[in-house]
Amino acid sequence: MSASQIVVTGVNKVFKSDEREVVALKDINLDIPDGQFVCLLGPSGCGKSTLLNAIAGFALPSSGSITTDGKLVTEPGPDRGMVFQEYALFPWMTVEQNVAFGLEIKGVGKAEIHTRVTQLLDKLGLIDFRSRFPKDLSGGMRQRVAIARVLALDSPIMLMDEPFGALDALTRRNLQDELLRIWDEFKKTIVFVTHSIEEAIYLADRIVVMTYRPGTIKRDITVTLPRLRDPADPEFNALKRELGQLVMEEQQRHHHDEMRAAAVD
Repeated sequence: MSASQIVVTGVNKVFKSDEREVVALKDINLDIPDGQFVCLLGPSGCGKSTLLNAIAGFALPSSGSITTDGKLVTEPGPDRGMVFQEYALFPWMTVEQNVAFGLEIKGVGKAEIHTRVTQLLDKLGLIDFRSRFPKDLSGGMRQRVAIARVLALDSPIMLMDEPFGALDALTRRNLQDELLRIWDEFKKTIVFVTHSIEEAIYLADRIVVMTYRPGTIKRDITVTLPRLRDPADPEFNALKRELGQLVMEEQQRHHHDEMRAAAVD
């Protein structure tokens, strides 16, 4: 791994309304080296997706800065590909057309598009489904298409917001293994949001645990277990217990805050 590809420095994010303001992120500092697989972990409301959207350029910080390869993030860019939980496919386009769409927007030639898309569909087991529409695919297949569309653009950074959260356990594990294969082959930097402790341990080089609002970094843990990782392994379970305690502390803090607010009302 080389120097930091993503640098988050002193980032704060405040959402304001007429009645109040909510501090979603507070003093986030994070350096992510080129090629690293990082999971953002924490309970709902801890700012995981807000931080990911800030890195993507969809929601700029209220203060602080984010750079990718030394360039300030001020908007979405071709160096960062985003995969959402909801697949975000165009329902009127076939699998092949969905994957090719970004390349067409970039003005890539038809012959190159055909070659690149065909290679990706083959690698991801989608070649026999190239003429299908999203409605004809399972959830797992739709997510493969969404991943293929990002890979087609050859963005060095992949940002993934709970992409397997809506899938059944078997499909989820299959896609986790597929993602690790893609990460190893394409040498991408991946920032992956999840609320699943086991998923974070299974996938990541590094797990960043976030606190409940305001979202700060509670712990930054390097995962040294060799891949492919076995959830039945004692070391896997020891880390699972440690992370479970960290997340539970934040969930309890959230519960106590809600109880206090209800008492005031």
